[in-house]
Amino acid sequence: MWKGILLVLLGACSFGILSTIVKSGYQQGYTLGELCSVQAGFGMLALWIIQAFSGKKTMGLNNKDARTCFILGSSTGLVSITYYQSVQYIPASIAIILLMQFTWMSMLAEWIIYKKRPSPVQWLAVFFILGGTLLAGGVFNHTETTLNWKGIGFGLLAALCYTVFIVVSGRVAASLGPVLKSAWIVTGAFVLITLIFPPLYLFNGRFTGTSLWIWGIPLSLFGTVLPPFLFSKGMPQTGVSLGAILSAAELPVAMLAATIFLHESVSSLQILGVAIILSAIAMANLKRRK
Repeated sequence: MWKGILLVLLGACSFGILSTIVKSGYQQGYTLGELCSVQAGFGMLALWIIQAFSGKKTMGLNNKDARTCFILGSSTGLVSITYYQSVQYIPASIAIILLMQFTWMSMLAEWIIYKKRPSPVQWLAVFFILGGTLLAGGVFNHTETTLNWKGIGFGLLAALCYTVFIVVSGRVAASLGPVLKSAWIVTGAFVLITLIFPPLYLFNGRFTGTSLWIWGIPLSLFGTVLPPFLFSKGMPQTGVSLGAILSAAELPVAMLAATIFLHESVSSLQILGVAIILSAIAMANLKRRK
């Protein structure tokens, strides 16, 4: 159990520092398309290399589950694009709060698609998550807070795309191992990102002439390689409900990283809002576990 808890927490921390890395990449002059592309490209190569050395059977696109994962990868590609676009317009500490709205969006999606009606406790959790979001977003700060509406829109769109991935991914590709499943998903994401942002950096000297390729290493490691591996190893030991609570550590880690490395200011009201969001997530999932 404790080993599983540690693995899930490490996976959440990996996701949490991602927005700070992206924001730092923007400060170095790299574009949205370049950062998304190198992350998906490096991650795809790493996962297929791990799959090759694992000695396990690899299934091609003629397999139904592999095709499903490849198509599902478009949702993760859209998460990267919309989330990183949000980080471009608003503070990283706020962007992660908007992304966390997938917690209540997934409840509604399961109700609409699978007729799984949320319990009264889960509805109460949604209320607290929304209230905590207003606090964490700095809406009630005494100082005037102005957020770019494009950033808010892209952040909520990222949460919606992530909801699609969360709701669908757990119910498909049962025949694939976690590494192979992740490899096909990231491959699908890379293809989508390449169609939207052609990798011109490979031809104009940006890839080798600058440190762009170096940024691909932490982005792919913390965004596409480590989290799926750590979650796939840790979740079976913790259970889905406890795992969901632990994975919410992504939120405070993201805010802490943005405060330390990007020097973003966080008020006491925003910290209270984060605490309310985390408590609501724990309340909803502990009820499900019970």
